[in-house]
Amino acid sequence: MFEFINDEDERGQVGIGTLIVFIAMVLVAAIAAGVLINTAGSLQSKSEATGDEASAQVSNRLDVVSAYGNVASNSVTSVELNVRQAAGADNINVSRSTIQWIGPNTATTLTHGSSPATDTFTTEAVKGGSDQVLTEQSDRIKILIEPQTAVGNDLTEGDEVQLTITTQYGSKTTYWANVPESLEGKQAVPL
Repeated sequence: MFEFINDEDERGQVGIGTLIVFIAMVLVAAIAAGVLINTAGSLQSKSEATGDEASAQVSNRLDVVSAYGNVASNSVTSVELNVRQAAGADNINVSRSTIQWIGPNTATTLTHGSSPATDTFTTEAVKGGSDQVLTEQSDRIKILIEPQTAVGNDLTEGDEVQLTITTQYGSKTTYWANVPESLEGKQAVPL
């Protein structure tokens, strides 16, 4: 079954061959371990980046504190949303946000502008130092939308508009603005 090698010269050659095979296996294992360590490091950094982005999309959003509309000639001529940072949010630049307007007659995406124009909204500081960036949860910014200018028609009695605000981080806040059934004799109404 086993062959015994009695010649001392032959036994040394077998030992050297075994040593060479053993060293080759150790080298291959070391190279494989290096590749695995590099791959694990790369996957870890990618997963951390993905986790940070997902966290930002969830937490860096706006809360609508209040909403009202100014009334003229029995129609809502401006929509005003007071917003703040949601709990745990980083600084939010409202001017880099978009607002998806889905209204009774129009669906469009509004972007920030310095003055009312087609497909735009403007901002104004209510509380805090900036009219565009929310840095603390106590800061407030007013988002102003003039429906006639921005989307082509004012809101009338009973109209409903879905406003989806998307921040620069990709997080979304949806607010439903409902115009009361009667605007007679009113100058402003809650939405």
